Amino acid sequence: MTSADEAPSRADKARSDSGNAQASPSDSEIEHRTKWRAFWVCVVVAAITILDLSKVNVALPSIEDALGASSTQLQLIVSGYVLTFGLVLVPAGRLGDQRSRKALFLIGLTVFTIASIACALAPNATVLLLFRLLQGVAAGIQMPQVIGLIQQLFRGPERGRAFGLFGAMIGVATAFGPTLGGLMIAIGGAQDGWRYIFWMNVPLGILALILAWRILPATSAAKYARLDLDPVGITIFGVTVLALMWPFLLTTGAPTDDPKRWWLLALFVLAAAAFVAWERRYAAGGRAPLVPLKLFRVSSFRNGTLLATVYFAAMPAMFLLTTLYLQLGLGLEPVFAGMVTIGFALTSALGSWRGGILVERYGRSLVVVGLSILLLGLGVLMAAAILTPPAITPFVMAAALLIGGTGGGLVISPNQTLTLHDIPPLEGGLAGSVGQLGQRIGTAIGTAVALSLFYSTLYNERKSSESTIELYHHAYGTGMIATTAFFSIAMVIGIVDLRARKRRARLLANA
Repeated sequence: MTSADEAPSRADKARSDSGNAQASPSDSEIEHRTKWRAFWVCVVVAAITILDLSKVNVALPSIEDALGASSTQLQLIVSGYVLTFGLVLVPAGRLGDQRSRKALFLIGLTVFTIASIACALAPNATVLLLFRLLQGVAAGIQMPQVIGLIQQLFRGPERGRAFGLFGAMIGVATAFGPTLGGLMIAIGGAQDGWRYIFWMNVPLGILALILAWRILPATSAAKYARLDLDPVGITIFGVTVLALMWPFLLTTGAPTDDPKRWWLLALFVLAAAAFVAWERRYAAGGRAPLVPLKLFRVSSFRNGTLLATVYFAAMPAMFLLTTLYLQLGLGLEPVFAGMVTIGFALTSALGSWRGGILVERYGRSLVVVGLSILLLGLGVLMAAAILTPPAITPFVMAAALLIGGTGGGLVISPNQTLTLHDIPPLEGGLAGSVGQLGQRIGTAIGTAVALSLFYSTLYNERKSSESTIELYHHAYGTGMIATTAFFSIAMVIGIVDLRARKRRARLLANA
């Protein structure tokens, strides 16, 4: 029998066990926390990568003075990063899908950190350019693994929230890049400030390496029995991307631009046709092609990738033209010119976060609304630059960018979620790298077009009787026509995709 004294003891033990069970996290809670920790490691590294696309722009005058860099070297320090970034994306995405995303992530981050040290210590412009190109290779290795890991770790509405936060961080990194670059120059001075821009990557890279090694999940792809990288496809693909991006990356709008570079677009057409033909043949033989063309038969992926490509043709160009106008036209210091974009970064981050939550409910219509708000902010931005007195122009432009950032946030992360919605997680790295390549190509083309319009206006009207501020009004307005056109094309793509989705929904409802 059980004594009266023993009964309370057992009851207390039962309550104690129950309390301990509630206090101890379940396996699902541990998994939830672990994958979000892995997510934040990935997103921070992606933000560092994207920062290097914009923060170096403001350092070019300092690099020119400190190292005596030529105009071609300065151009390649910026555009070469974009080029090697784009060349490596798709092969690295395929390799990560077939073997280990974690291993590729660690390799890319290690090389990026080492290249940043070499850039910071560069004794001359040639060495700086060489390691800047290596930085782009490293960025191209690690970025597809970020997208692939997010695709692997999250499902359903949670994936939307993850891509929302991812888009928020990328938006902040893009908009804060010029401000951080200007701040480093202000701290380090004209001679050494540009070196600080590269040094800041080093502690962040080392910390991220330690965290990634400990936190990122090991990944494997049992579907691929052997490594199949399609070397012929990689070669043809490299020629295709190089022939497309090179003439745009070397376009400045100066009269010295060599028009012969445009003949490379003929090579691009031939190489693209050869690549498609080879990939079809390779797949027909039962092998894994570098880029499965079936991806583009998925309308959500095709339309989302096209929209992102056009969107990123406009966004970096808008930031670059605005920074140039503020520095050259109004005479602002780099750090203050960069600060004008801070409002865009903040509202874009907020919009991306909310967009990631709302995308499951509103779908493509959310992207269309975001583009509408963005175009409104763009109109206010252009009017502020041209119509307001110079003393208040930066403040009004900053307010306009607050509006634009809200719309931009509702575009990036929801579009990313919708683009990869129907892609199997096993191919997430490859699909993400194709999307990132589209963004890099868009950036190269959009920046080239906008800068050409901006500088050609300055060259053509430099001998006119107009004042300096009027000349820059014309140059800025002409360049921004290109960004407006690209954003408008993105809007058209979004509307077409929205109508197609509604039509499919009606057909399914009636079936």
